Amino acid sequence: MARIRVVVPVLDECPLFELAVPCEVFGRDRSDLSPDWYELTLCHSAAGEQKSLAGGLWLRASRGLDAIVRADLVVVPACVDGGYEPPEALLTALVEAHARGARIASLCSGAFVLAAAGLLDGREAATHWMHADELRQRYPQVTVNPRALYIDEGDILTSAGTAAGIDLCLHIVRNDFGAAVAAEVGRRMVIAPQREGDQTQYAWPAPLAGGGVQGLAPVLDWALERLHEPLTVPRLAARAGMSTRHFVRRFHQEVGLPPIRWLTQQRIARARELLETTRLPVDAVAERAGFGTGSGMRQHFTRAVGTTPSAYRRTYQGSH
Repeated sequence: MARIRVVVPVLDECPLFELAVPCEVFGRDRSDLSPDWYELTLCHSAAGEQKSLAGGLWLRASRGLDAIVRADLVVVPACVDGGYEPPEALLTALVEAHARGARIASLCSGAFVLAAAGLLDGREAATHWMHADELRQRYPQVTVNPRALYIDEGDILTSAGTAAGIDLCLHIVRNDFGAAVAAEVGRRMVIAPQREGDQTQYAWPAPLAGGGVQGLAPVLDWALERLHEPLTVPRLAARAGMSTRHFVRRFHQEVGLPPIRWLTQQRIARARELLETTRLPVDAVAERAGFGTGSGMRQHFTRAVGTTPSAYRRTYQGSH
């Protein structure tokens, strides 16, 4: 199998983080995870010339925009702001690459470039919540989702800002090489391989002052070790030393999700891992993941992943 060709166009005054994310995820040599790992190329409309980036740094891309047309995946990083006017040659190259079958992804305000190329017309798209209104106003034919961390429409993928760019890139790795490989890349980057929720959920809140309060993280770790057991909200609340009502309110404040929904998401993640890495029967996977029976798991799994557990296993197990 040929390596997946990833091309990242360097935009003038591009924010450093959003440019670094695809370089870190796709550009590092991770052939120990798969011999078919990505091959990354940076390009610019003026190949060989130094171009300024945000923060006062300069970068020289060795390839021109012709590299985009031959890409399997194009990742457009963030613009300096929503008012950035991309070169016409870049827009043309993106359209040609998409027509040839390449996936086109954008990070943060890079969605404005995809919208300017007409690639988001009639589609749902994500961008940083601070840019959502401007994107909606400038491109009314785009359905802007200001809450999503990222949106995958198969051939077109968009993400929210900063850390959500990592979420999207790891999601691409998950689709290409499976959840286990994406999880390993996340571990090497010291980041969760898959965050749930939306842009309103950024991080754990700071510890509350007084009383030795340390948040619900210990309870979540305890629950993750016991996903195969019947975990109820009253049982989790008791573990946290709270009333059920207070626990539910506190859980939603810290995690951004109701406890049962969080449990279901963690059980689906466990089921995906087991389906990819073991030959356990589906019923045994369901039991270990905490769904009880295969039929009980199938409904939740299909709704969340978009395919059945058996089909998911056929897609990933032994593919890489």
